[in-house]
Amino acid sequence: MAQIRLENIIKLFGKVAAVNNVSLTINDGEFMVLLGPSGCGKTTLLRCLAGLEIPDGGNIFISDQNVTEFSPRRRNIAMVFQNYAIFPHLTVYDNIGFGLKMKKFSKADIEKNVKRAATLLEVDKYLERHPAQLSGGQRQRVAVARAIAMNPAVLLMDEPLSNLDALLRMQMRAELKRLLQEIGATTVYVTHDQVEALSMGDRISVMKSGQIAQVDDPMKVYTDPANTFVGGFIGSPPMNFLVGEVVQSEGGLAVEIEGQRLPAPANLARMAGQKVTVGLRAENIEAGEVKDGPGLPTQVMVVEPLGSHLLLTTRIGGQSLKVVTPVDYPVSPDQPLWLRPDLNKLRWLDAQSGTLLNLN
Repeated sequence: MAQIRLENIIKLFGKVAAVNNVSLTINDGEFMVLLGPSGCGKTTLLRCLAGLEIPDGGNIFISDQNVTEFSPRRRNIAMVFQNYAIFPHLTVYDNIGFGLKMKKFSKADIEKNVKRAATLLEVDKYLERHPAQLSGGQRQRVAVARAIAMNPAVLLMDEPLSNLDALLRMQMRAELKRLLQEIGATTVYVTHDQVEALSMGDRISVMKSGQIAQVDDPMKVYTDPANTFVGGFIGSPPMNFLVGEVVQSEGGLAVEIEGQRLPAPANLARMAGQKVTVGLRAENIEAGEVKDGPGLPTQVMVVEPLGSHLLLTTRIGGQSLKVVTPVDYPVSPDQPLWLRPDLNKLRWLDAQSGTLLNLN
């Protein structure tokens, strides 16, 4: 069983904690994505797991064995790097079989594993070619095939698709997901691309400043972010955040935003008179001109046609709000717009800390 346990991992560079007391369990066969902006510590954490960096604190377990002090070759892992790291002077066949040769596999086993991996990655027609004769996508497939050929218990991937163009990245994303489901290896995948994270991962670990902000399945991270950082990082456009005050009204509890009131859940009564942050996704807002039902009067600032839909930037008082509408929706800048949010999909967060409020 290739379960991975990271316990209180710390990695320092001088006085800077690149990884700051991170604990995480990755289940056998799971596809775990480490997601976050540049400098959040995700690649450093992956390198600690690979044995390329030694933690300054904490322990790493693979299959219940403490491998914290193990060299990379003793960990039964394979790694795919962002820059492919394939040898230009070797053929595709020799590149894929390089790790097997270093581990002194027999020629028959090398041939069997190379051909299997090459077939899975659809590069079996190019085994006699050199990397210079391949496209970027084909070179990336060779790098993945080299890792797969090792039959690793754990597969580590450091932004493997970031050097590809947008269309090829989308194609490789689907192929890679199918492949990893087929081989069943425990996979840890580092990316800053939220689309990759949402579409590929079984779970996502969102990182910020060397720590984990939230670990959950992709849709839970999207719909119920643990804090404003996660909600603002995940999603295109990111989640809207409006600051209001919890008030008692004739119709019950409400949140007052720029003088306009929206119904609030009864469990927020303990926060009456206090500020609260309301999170709402752009696709959960209905735009209209008629003030029908609870809503917010806004003014359109920017209209962005994005092919399948329009992305509107609107303003209410001193706060802005992103809204998605059909591409043929009649709207123009400076136009007033009445926005009706789906009240069941509002998320309530602490105005000071930005953390999701527990309303249970």
